[in-house]
Parts: sequence; structure tokens; C-alpha cells
Amino acid sequence: MNTPVDLREGIRHLDSLPAMPEIAHKLMSLDLESEEGEQQMLLLIAQDPLISAKIIGLSNSPLLGTSRKANSVKDAALLLGLNRVKSVATGIAVMSLVSKSIGRFDPQALWLHNLSVAFAMLPVVRAMPYKARPQDDLIFLAGMLHDIGYLALAYLDVQRSDDLHTRLAIEPERTAIEVERELLDVTHDELGAELARHWNLPDELVEVIRYHHNPDTPEATPSLPLARIINVTEKLIPSLGLHEFVGNYVSDEEWAALGIDPDQAEEIAAQAAEQAEQASQFASAF
Repeated sequence: MNTPVDLREGIRHLDSLPAMPEIAHKLMSLDLESEEGEQQMLLLIAQDPLISAKIIGLSNSPLLGTSRKANSVKDAALLLGLNRVKSVATGIAVMSLVSKSIGRFDPQALWLHNLSVAFAMLPVVRAMPYKARPQDDLIFLAGMLHDIGYLALAYLDVQRSDDLHTRLAIEPERTAIEVERELLDVTHDELGAELARHWNLPDELVEVIRYHHNPDTPEATPSLPLARIINVTEKLIPSLGLHEFVGNYVSDEEWAALGIDPDQAEEIAAQAAEQAEQASQFASAF
């Protein structure tokens, strides 16, 4: 019988975890405020057939509600916006680390879930006071990467990853964090933050990944309001892709913490669910 991996120790050494794909590193380092940065991004994406196809497909999906059609990455950037193209392309590159399932961990399910959350966040952000909103370049990227801890777990210990996904499937009304603490003594948000740190992602993004399930803890302050936006959004939409129950009730206090009138909750929830469903349909097509 194999001795279980010490996940906390393993995540510190990270020897068995994948390096961030080179194209993702290059994309993250680009300054989109300059024309040179914009051109470099379009060129990088155009050189990768998988990313190009998904970016163009996304820009032509019902998610954007536009009648214009993109035939190139440049067209897609005009429709989606540069920051969103950069975030989606980075997310696709990260997901490409795993071309097939690792035990019960299905990278397609993670891709579907993360993309759905990234788009479902938009109605929540739009309802916030303009000055309170996070930076555009972080909003979508945080949605695309917030649950990479599941990827880290699959690499570190496939057996315990399998055990977790089995339990999440057969106990769908228990929160994922509760099941993880019982089975693993470490949670996917902790693992994801360490992987993000290993990849030298921005500190704010590391903090968002770490605290998106616990935005009220004092340590989460640097990650707010983005961690809270993800936390609220995941409660508004079905558990698409991943079996990850996070609760389905958003309190008036949680809305107020984002500067949103709780009376808007029903409308925002409907918009978020619609965005998530359309994102799910797009993700499933790829």
C-alpha cells in the first residue's frame, strides 16, 4: 500500500507540479497599454491553433450578443476586448497542461467550470459602484484560474484526488471545502494559491485564489473585492463541470459588502445563470 503524499509538504517543494506553459508566461508579462504589447499578444495567440480557435469561437458565441462575426484573432480582440482575450488565452494555455484526465480529475470539467464563473462574474461586477470594481485585467483572469488547486491535487496525489471527486459526486449537498478538510487536511484554495505562487502570478491573484471561499477572514483583505465576487458568483450558478457545492445563498450583508443593493439580487442571479449556461455550451463545444 502506497504511503499518502504529505500534501502540505509536497506543495512546498512543487517538484511534481507542472511548470506554467511558456505561452501563458509570455501573455502574462505583456503590457496591453502599448501598441507593441497588443501586437505581440495577437501574434502569440495566432501562432497557437488551439488557442486561436477557442478565442475566435468564443467571440462568435451568443455570450457577447453581437451579430458581428470574427474571422481572425484580431477581429476577436475587437469584440471581446484585449484584457479578456489575454485572460481567456492564459486560461486555455493552463488547461492545455493536461490533455487527458488524471484519474477522476477531468480537465474539461475544470475548464467548463472556470469559464462559466468568469462570465457569470460580469453581471455582479457591472452592478457594483464603478470606483469599487477591481481592475479589468484581473477580473476575468481570476475567474479562469480560481480553481487550479484541483489541478495541483491531481498532480500531487491522484488517489486522494480520486477519493475527493468521488465523495463530491456522492455527497452533492456538502460543501467542497468541508469534504476536503475531512479527507485531505488541506483545501484546493490553499493548493491553488501555492501553485499560482510557484508560477509567479501577481500577488493579488494568488490571494484571490487562496481566499475565494473565505473572503471574510481578516487575511483576505488584500484580495478584496475580487475574492468576494467569485465567492458570490459561485453561489448564484449551478455547479457546472466540477462537482463543487459552495452553498446557494447570498446574504444581504454579502451584497452590501460589494456595494450592491440586495433588491437587485434576483435580477443579477438570473443574468449570472444565463451567462454561465451560455459559457457552458461554448466550453462543451470544445
